[in-house]
Amino acid sequence: MRMREIARASSTMVVSSAKLMVMILMLASTISAKEQLSAKECEDLGFSGLALCSDCHSLSEYVKDQELVSDCLKCCADDSEDSMSKITYSGAILEVCMRKLVFYPEIVGFIEEEKEKFPSVKVQYIFNSPPKLIMLDEDGEHKETIRIDNWKREHLLQYMREKVKPASAS
Repeated sequence: MRMREIARASSTMVVSSAKLMVMILMLASTISAKEQLSAKECEDLGFSGLALCSDCHSLSEYVKDQELVSDCLKCCADDSEDSMSKITYSGAILEVCMRKLVFYPEIVGFIEEEKEKFPSVKVQYIFNSPPKLIMLDEDGEHKETIRIDNWKREHLLQYMREKVKPASAS
């Protein structure tokens, strides 16, 4: 009987130690993740799209590769409602492969019927490119790349209204 109690206590300590270790690693990766990588560096690492920091924390629960989690945290955007709503861009490039457009009727609808509402958004046809938005700053530099494969036209419209600054009247 005594051996079972010792085994249970030992297994509880191992689980508690493992949880503590995961929390320490997450804290350490959060502290080291304060350095942000450029959009190009993040894309090279495989992080494209609108990665939220909470997604990186969720990833850490399932993936035990701390380097991957750390890279995710270096490429993520703060989730807070205030920080996300304040980010706007001067323009965007909607990049897509012309041959693949047949698979994306929502994007075709946006290009044909809605795109003229956004003069600072350009469409660029790149062979074999998945549909994505390349968000641009005031200098025309790439700030963020967002995959839009599964977006509905309404979502694309709403995102453009919220995130792309209206063209100044000239």
